[in-house]
Amino acid sequence: MNTFTEKTVFLTGGGSGIGRSLAILLASRGAKVCVADINSDSAKKVAEECGSNATAITVDVRDAAELKRCIETFASQHGRLDYIFNNAGIGIGGETDEIPLSAWQHIVNINLYGVLNGVLAAYPIMTKQASGHIINCASLAGLGPAPLLTPYALTKHAVVGLSTSLRIEAATRGVRVSVLCPAAIETPILDSQNPSEFNINWAPNLRRFLTALAGPPFSVDKCAQDALVAIEKNKGIIVLPWRANLAWRLGRLFPALVEMTTQKAVKVERESRK
Repeated sequence: MNTFTEKTVFLTGGGSGIGRSLAILLASRGAKVCVADINSDSAKKVAEECGSNATAITVDVRDAAELKRCIETFASQHGRLDYIFNNAGIGIGGETDEIPLSAWQHIVNINLYGVLNGVLAAYPIMTKQASGHIINCASLAGLGPAPLLTPYALTKHAVVGLSTSLRIEAATRGVRVSVLCPAAIETPILDSQNPSEFNINWAPNLRRFLTALAGPPFSVDKCAQDALVAIEKNKGIIVLPWRANLAWRLGRLFPALVEMTTQKAVKVERESRK
């Protein structure tokens, strides 16, 4: 038996990327997984890939009441809630002064309030149980500067602050909290564009830019595997892969070096705009 056998897991953003890999891996280890995603077809497809241990639901994490209802229903069906992965998120990038306020509000509503809505729904259930583990998905961009991705960095820094603060508060009530901070992962978001409705003039090439900042993209399946190892150990801040962890720690020691190398990457991206 492993840590996740017969455990109940509610996972938002489970229809693609790291959410999909986590759902499949958790189900393979015997967990009962609820794959939640705004895209109904994606959620159902991943649940089918997971097998009989998974179910799919469609939910928009911005809808606090609906997300709360879904989480409470899942917990009630199984008698408890062991894990929640608040993973749903999007990316928006570009020059800060060219990004309209509506785009900032949009990413905050999904990446920050979507996580907070999941926390506020799951935490009371877990405190009553005096057990459970909340895993909030942030990013390496939540631990340091991420120029040209400032709206994204804003939300991820907030998620890190929420998670590290709640971790201490929750520990006295038997509940664990971790925050997952991966560098670039090989997922569709690397080749995605800004939402068209915001008419943002330009954005960096994410794949090229993030590779310049933190190295080539990390395998999404390996990220999921390493994340579960760290979660089993109740790590507070989970930085993946190892080279990103090293870069984060070196950045704390040598912030001027980080600024210099990051500015260089920004200049390269701006040159591509000409």
